[in-house]
Parts: sequence; C-alpha cells; structure tokens
Amino acid sequence: MKHAEVAQRIIAALGPNNVITAAHCATRLRLIVKDRDIIDQTALDNDPDLKGTFDSNGQFQIIVGPGDVNKVYDEFIKQTGVKTATPEELKEIAAQQGAKQNPLMAIIKVLSDIFVPLIPAMTAGGLLMALNNILTGSNLFGAKSLVQMYPQIADIAAMVNLMASAPFAFLPILIGFTATKRFGGSEILGATAGMMLVMPSLVNGYNVAEAVAAGKMPFWHILGLDVAQAGYQGQVLPVIGVAFILATLEKFFHKRLKGAIDFTFTPMLSIIITGFLTFIVVGPILRTVSTGITDGLVALYNSLGFIGMGIFGTFYSAIVVTGLHQSFPAIETTLLADISKTGGDFIFPIAAVSNVAQGAATFAIFFLAKNNEKVRALASSAGASAMLGITEPAMFGVNLKYKFPFFIALGSAGIAGLVIGLFHVLSASLGPAGVIGFIAIPANKWIGFFISIAISFTLAFTFTYLYGKKKFALATVNVPTASPATATSTNVTATENASYTPSETDLLVTAPVSGTTTELKDVNDPVFASGAMGAGIAIDSSNGHVTAPVTGTISVAYPTAHAYGLVSDDGVEVLIHIGIDTVNLNGTGFTSQVTQGQRVKQGDVLGSFDKQVITDAGLDSHVMVIITNSANYTAIKTTITGTVKVNETLLACVKKGV
Repeated sequence: MKHAEVAQRIIAALGPNNVITAAHCATRLRLIVKDRDIIDQTALDNDPDLKGTFDSNGQFQIIVGPGDVNKVYDEFIKQTGVKTATPEELKEIAAQQGAKQNPLMAIIKVLSDIFVPLIPAMTAGGLLMALNNILTGSNLFGAKSLVQMYPQIADIAAMVNLMASAPFAFLPILIGFTATKRFGGSEILGATAGMMLVMPSLVNGYNVAEAVAAGKMPFWHILGLDVAQAGYQGQVLPVIGVAFILATLEKFFHKRLKGAIDFTFTPMLSIIITGFLTFIVVGPILRTVSTGITDGLVALYNSLGFIGMGIFGTFYSAIVVTGLHQSFPAIETTLLADISKTGGDFIFPIAAVSNVAQGAATFAIFFLAKNNEKVRALASSAGASAMLGITEPAMFGVNLKYKFPFFIALGSAGIAGLVIGLFHVLSASLGPAGVIGFIAIPANKWIGFFISIAISFTLAFTFTYLYGKKKFALATVNVPTASPATATSTNVTATENASYTPSETDLLVTAPVSGTTTELKDVNDPVFASGAMGAGIAIDSSNGHVTAPVTGTISVAYPTAHAYGLVSDDGVEVLIHIGIDTVNLNGTGFTSQVTQGQRVKQGDVLGSFDKQVITDAGLDSHVMVIITNSANYTAIKTTITGTVKVNETLLACVKKGV
C-alpha cells in the first residue's frame, strides 16, 4: 500500500476543509466532519486499499486495517494539517458537535442505542402477537374466531399469547439492562432496577390510575412522606431515568471506592439510592410527564377533529421512539369501555397507518440496499414486523439509522391520518395496529381504513425510494463495505464449523485467551461483525493474559496495548483486538510486553488487560481474533466453539489449491 497516495485519495473524497479533527485506532481512521453529505462515498467504497466506511457516535470512520492505518493517518495529517486528537478527545468533540448541531438527533441516537438491542425480543413478541390475533380474532375467517371454531387449539393460542406478552410485560427489565449499559453502568444492575419496578407486590402499572381514583393505592410511610407502591409496567421514560441515575451513581462509587470495598458496596449503594429516588421522585415525575402527553392527545382529537388526527399521525412514530405510547392502552381501554359515548378508539387507526408508513419506508430501504445483504435481511424482517404492528425494529434498526426514511414516514402517516379523520374511522376493539388491523374496525369503516393504509404505504415507500435513490447509494452508506480483497474471502461462522478437524496442510491459529466463543457477526461493532477486517471469531474472555496465537513477528503493537498484529512464519496475518472502542481508555487497564518487529513463539505472553476496567467504562470486552488476509485462503474454519482454553487450536486457514 502506498500510504501517501491513499491519504491523498481519502482527502479528495472527504471534500475541501471538511474535516474538523482526526484520530485513529488499531484498524480505522476516526474523523469529525463538518458535512457528511459532501463526502464522495462512491470513491471511498471503490478504493481498493480501503475496507469500508461507517458512521458511529458522530464519527465518520474509514477502515484501513492494522499496520497501515497509522501510516495513512500520519500522511493524512501531514497533507491536511488537520487538528489531531486522541480517540477519547474525539469522542468528546463528537458529542459536543452532535449536541451543538442537532440536539433532537442526539437524543434519538441515545434512544436508538437503548432500543436496538431489544429488536429481536420485540420482533418475536410482535409476530407472536399477530399470530395470536389471527387465532383469536373474530370476523377474520368468519363471524367466529379460529379458537371458537376449533376449541382444541385454545390452549395453543393461550401459550402463544403468553410468549407474545412476555417481552412487553417485562419491558422495564429489558430497558433497564440496555439503558444502563448505554449510560456506562452494569447491565445486570440495570436489569435488577427494572425488576424492582415490576415487582408483583406493587400495584400493576396499568392499574395505577384506577387504584388512585378508587382510593385503594397502598403507600409506604417514609420520614413523613407517603410513597405510592406503584409499579411501572408499560412505562419507558421512568426506566430510562432510573438507568441514568443508576449508571451515574455506579461510576461515582467506582471512582471513590477501591478494591474489595468497591466490589462489595458499590452495587448495594447504587441500587438502594436509585430505588428511593425512583419511587419518591423520578418515577412519579416521569409518569406524570407521560400522562400529560397522553391527556394532550385526547384534547387534540376532541378539539381539532380530522386536523388533530393528521397532527397525531405525523407525530405518532416520534412518540413511539420515546416509549410514551406504552401509556396509550390505558386511554384506549377507557374509550372502548364507554364506546356508546365515545364512538370508539381514535388511537388505534392512527397507530395502524403510522406503523404501515414506517414499514413501507423500511421496505424501500430493502430495495435500495441491493448490494448489502445484512441491511436487506434486517429491512425485510423489520418491515414485515412493522406491517403487523411492531415498528421498533424498523425504526431503530433501519429508518432512524438513515434518518430520511423515518421523517418521510412521519409525513406520510400525517396525510393518512387526515384521511382517517375525514372517514371518521374508529376501532371497536384493540388488535394488531397494522395491515390486518381491520379486524378491530367496524365493517362499515373498512373502506376508509384500507384507503388510509394504502395512502400511507404508497407515499412512504415511493418518496423514500425516490429520495434515497437520488441522494446516495444505500448499499454502502453507513455500513462497512469490504474491499475487493476482503470480499473474496470466505467468512465462515463458528457455528458452521463447530466440528471441523484441521488437515495437515492447514495453517493453525491458537486462542490468545481463555473464555467462551462468540460468532464474529454477533459482536457489537459493524466493522468486525461485517467481516470487513476478515474472517475470525470473538472470545468472551475469562482471563486477562494475552498470548501469541502463532509463531512469527509482531507487526503491530499499539501504545494503548488494546490490539496486536502478528504475521506468522507461514504468512498468516492475525489481528487480536481486545474489546470494542477500548482505544478510548488510552491504555488504562492494559499492559504490553512486546514491541513492533519483535519475534515471538506461539504461547508467549504478549500483554495483559483488566476486564473489569473495560466493563466499568461501559465497553464490550470481547477479544476479537481475525485473519486479516483471509482472501489468501479458501476458507477460515473454526475448530472449537463454546468454552476454549488459551493456546488451544482455534482457527484453521485452509490453503488454496490444496
């Protein structure tokens, strides 16, 4: 690689004076840019010496590869004179830039980080809920439901309903886990805090208003305060607030308590303080905020009619992003309980057209991302889920990632909402808020409902597709794109090769640490997960010593000691990357015993790391073992999965033509 020429091509593609500051880690350039839209994405994607690009946490990152990235970086700085920064400083600058440029998108990014890991659970729950509605819904296959026509399947439907309800009934636990991790705290403590909010001894969150109105709410009497024993089922904002407090307290105590005292007392102090603050202050305040927004929606509909429905349709998905829609069932139940006066539920049909709009925009991404199977797979499943009424996978996994599909869907849902209002479509029951939502709509309103659904889908799909096609090639934007060399390699997953026995001609790589293996595609980093750096595997380590997986030469030894590159005597290029974004720790918790150019034997100790330091910083501690010249081999096979011990054979490089 001619590093000066690569730097020159990168500078040309980024645009004149477009870079604010730059840093690099073991594999990629990390840049803060002024305007993402002026970057020549096609030039970067087609550059034979680059392995892809993506956006993360306000940084535009260009994947170069170990051993070359530092040299390209030096040339980049030399040619541009751009201000340099450490990765940690870059992270702070990115946060400042994001808050300065668009506070709304910064908030959405936080919410996206919290909800994206929950997509599998919500997708499964949503599809199971749709299946349950098919089994139990009347007027779908006749006047009676399938369960009524075939009583022998009643228990099957009941079990399906149980499984469908689980992720939503215990949503605070799931959010507690992911939100606390996002804010830099312990996920397990976050889940514990979530459990605290849905304890069976509390009044169920869906029944709180009824218990208060009936004067049956039990209270704790603490230092003269009456603290309601109210649960938070179906709540999102209170849980996120609790997670933020918990993570902040945990980091506070970690800094001030040391050793065994820290290990023993930090979890207890964090939980007890968070618990009292939650039930006395944070929970009631955020529940009130949620209730206020809900009451405002009812007033909007009552005073503005179809115009109000259009406004509500425009903002419905934005409300879903905050999680405040979880409080809507309480309103809908009230509307349906007094249907003779209210006429029905106005929220359900708006939810249906809004969900369909998000699903349609996601399907447009599917057709635009022609060369990215990972995006297409996610878009197809998430789009189907949205059409059936569960939009979180579509919004957080696809539409908010690209931004414009989400906002086009908002506008489309707003227009469809106007039509819903003009036809005065109200639901007579609860059901799946999607294309099959007609089962909850009176038959005399089906025409208006289907017209609104068609408008919502057509507008969202058409404008997302046309705008996306005009703006940029979605097959590459924001997603790591393999260079030609990497693309020809065989990135075989651990599961597929669990029983592979190496042959005499295979080149072997041993495990640098002990632990439990994880497929590379499942790690929380798009560069490693996509295979852009090469094939390999990740290890959830159980020890803190790193040994050489091959006999050869140290090609990369970073001062931060979070990554090592080795070239074996047989020509295998191995990257060992300890954790994700651990470059931000600036070497804290890491030690190295080798230098670049040093010869090592397989099994020699390269360095060590403190896993607790990594997790306390809210970072992923998986150790990635990657063959960066995977294209030189027919396949990269994993020889062991599950528990692996240090120095056991882990990967086999199958030579071409053998």
